[in-house]
Amino acid sequence: MYAQAIEQILKDHCSPTAVREVESGGSPQALRDAIADAGFLELLASEENGGAEVSLQEFFQVAELCGSYAVPLPLTQTMATRLLVAQTGRLPKGMITFAPALTQTQDGMIVCPLVPCALTASHVMTAKDDGLWILPVAQAQSEPTGVASSLCANLKWEMSAGEHLSTDVGARDLQALGAVLHAAMLSGAIKRVFDMTLLYCNDRSQFGKTLGKFQAVQHQLSLMAEHVAAASFAAQAAFHCDRRLPSLVASAVAKSRASEAAQLVASIGHALHGAMGVTAEYDLQLYTRRLHEWRMAHGSEAYWNKSLGESLLASRESLMTDHVRTIAA
Repeated sequence: MYAQAIEQILKDHCSPTAVREVESGGSPQALRDAIADAGFLELLASEENGGAEVSLQEFFQVAELCGSYAVPLPLTQTMATRLLVAQTGRLPKGMITFAPALTQTQDGMIVCPLVPCALTASHVMTAKDDGLWILPVAQAQSEPTGVASSLCANLKWEMSAGEHLSTDVGARDLQALGAVLHAAMLSGAIKRVFDMTLLYCNDRSQFGKTLGKFQAVQHQLSLMAEHVAAASFAAQAAFHCDRRLPSLVASAVAKSRASEAAQLVASIGHALHGAMGVTAEYDLQLYTRRLHEWRMAHGSEAYWNKSLGESLLASRESLMTDHVRTIAA
């Protein structure tokens, strides 16, 4: 029910044309206000805090929709902040994104590199040694990443900036939550790329028949379909839990598998589209750029595969299958 209502808003306010306008420096206010006015930012908040207390299983569809519409806002992160802070009234108004990492320079500055949707967020949530902090984007020094039309940025603050949030969530929890949200968005974007590629191959004719009737093209489409299914299953499994937050291992599996699928689906999608796929006017690049960007956000498959390997080596189980059963229980 919630996913259907949000999708209608996205159809009206998050068309490819609207996404391009935001990436070109336009205001995302129309989309932001439509979501906020409908109360959807409080989906994950508890009922006592005025929220809908939606389960993670239901929220997966919402996060996947954000990927399939290439939403140029940190919408899923803003909703998910309600899982991290018990007193949601302390959260600032506006869009809140997550910082994948934080470092402190010798001259006393806080640096958060490659912050997703930094250019359309009002605040950044990050983790320090003493818990979570909210940092206002307006007070940050912003450096572009150099990638055309990217909404990511490198942000830098004075040490005195920001506000501490009282919570029992640590840096590892924030990193895992950011990863699993991007896994769901990757799943949605991957599906959109596959659908666009399948439609193109069935419509485009060459040598007297459609591209989809060539055996080599069929092989590539079937390979794409395998990765689409694998990414979707892995991401959905991480959200299928009764905990307040997805488990670290499930989040690692979801982000690793979705990130692995992202680069393969993007490359095959562009190969089957040919020269059409690389043009700025064609919508494919709106999604494949996000596949590459979200693949790296909060850790690529290499980062999370290492985490999973360390978990296996630290396990007391003698067999890998026993370890998988233990962490999946």
